[in-house]
Amino acid sequence: MVLFMATRIIELVEVGPRDGLQNEKQLVSTAEKLELIQRAIDAGARRIEATSFVNPKRVPQMADAEALCASLPQIDGVTFIGLVMNQRGAERAIGTGRIGQLGAVAVATDTFAMANQGQSSDDSIAIAHDIIKRANGVGLTSQVTIAASFGCPFEGEVAEDRIIGMAKRLADAVPVEVALADTIGVANPAHVVRLVTKVREAIHPLPVRVHFHNTRGTGLANVWAAIEAGAVTVDAALGGLGGCPFAPGANGNVASEDVVYMLQRAGIGTGMNLAKMIKASLWLSEIMGRKLPGMVAQAPPFPKVA
Repeated sequence: MVLFMATRIIELVEVGPRDGLQNEKQLVSTAEKLELIQRAIDAGARRIEATSFVNPKRVPQMADAEALCASLPQIDGVTFIGLVMNQRGAERAIGTGRIGQLGAVAVATDTFAMANQGQSSDDSIAIAHDIIKRANGVGLTSQVTIAASFGCPFEGEVAEDRIIGMAKRLADAVPVEVALADTIGVANPAHVVRLVTKVREAIHPLPVRVHFHNTRGTGLANVWAAIEAGAVTVDAALGGLGGCPFAPGANGNVASEDVVYMLQRAGIGTGMNLAKMIKASLWLSEIMGRKLPGMVAQAPPFPKVA
């Protein structure tokens, strides 16, 4: 097995404004979401999952998608991602004029795909294909995530061959990357190394992105394992917020500041300003009215600055 831990840069995608907030019962205002996005940009984030274009009755937190996009800052080098589940969502995202990248989702199992998107797993692959092609056709970039790559909340274990086969089919549509998502936080580092390696080899030269939840405390270990196996981009959410309304047990994402602390201490660049991330996480904690799961923001700074 070849490991990829030489000095390198790992890209962080800040997903807090969408995946971090979508499952929160306390509605966060559009102005507060915009402040969260601006704080992420100030801390160095250059790809930000800003919102999702889904049915607001199913995901009330995302009901302000168009209003949010209308006020997004226009900054060279910053790409805003809009999560879309179907062609209607894709057209809404394109219509804002502010979304630079469409994020499609294909789900690894039929039961979860039906709960999440009202379709079969194979149908979700076909629709993701269409979304990617639509984005590419109007001059936007596109990406795709395979949800429940490491385990399903309804069907349990998911065969690795199923994920590899899905990745190959999705890569044929030419997204910028294929992501493996541990939607309910059941992955372990050995499984991560094995699956990321196999998928990376199957879709080369497209890169692999990873998305981990820390439901069972293995999130950071899985991030490290994924990078060892050649993943080049990591999703994370400030404060460790996150969850999926349609996946029981899909608790918080890995915290952005925790990921950056771990990587920077290991000599791996991220382009992020950790001090600003910590300030943003503490601010977000105040907005949410509770202590957030991220650990680094709760600990004394190390090393101390003279």
